[in-house]
Amino acid sequence: MAKKGFIAEFKEFIARGNVMDLAVGVIIGGAFQSIVNSLVNDMIMPVISLLTGGVNFSNWVIRIGSGENDTIKYGNFITAVINFLLMALVIFCFVKVMNNLASRTEKLLKKEEEAPAAPATKICPYCMSEIPIAATRCAYCTSELPAEDTDKEE
Repeated sequence: MAKKGFIAEFKEFIARGNVMDLAVGVIIGGAFQSIVNSLVNDMIMPVISLLTGGVNFSNWVIRIGSGENDTIKYGNFITAVINFLLMALVIFCFVKVMNNLASRTEKLLKKEEEAPAAPATKICPYCMSEIPIAATRCAYCTSELPAEDTDKEE
């Protein structure tokens, strides 16, 4: 088994469809992130701040030294966790709505596909035998069929 060169492996990796899908997903995710960040920071966090009496989590720190950078900023971590949970909730709701729409569309398409087909046969009114829908004379009893029966398909 011959070894592939690094460049050949890289080309094969890039040429796969799922890599391109992933790249598109990352780009769209980055754009969507700014929308979700705005929703969280500009709309939801002010409400949470109002409910908590104006507490700003980002100011919560533990000093571990005398310098300005000698702090553990656990308030920023709490804010990041809240942002993540809210972002995950918004994305979950968005995906749920999109899946619901896709499911409804699929059901509508399925109903259209399952529509009953036009009958291909009919019953001879004289001998009660099954004959083709376009027949003008019964193949079994040779009776001439009424003209109104042949107009049904038109």
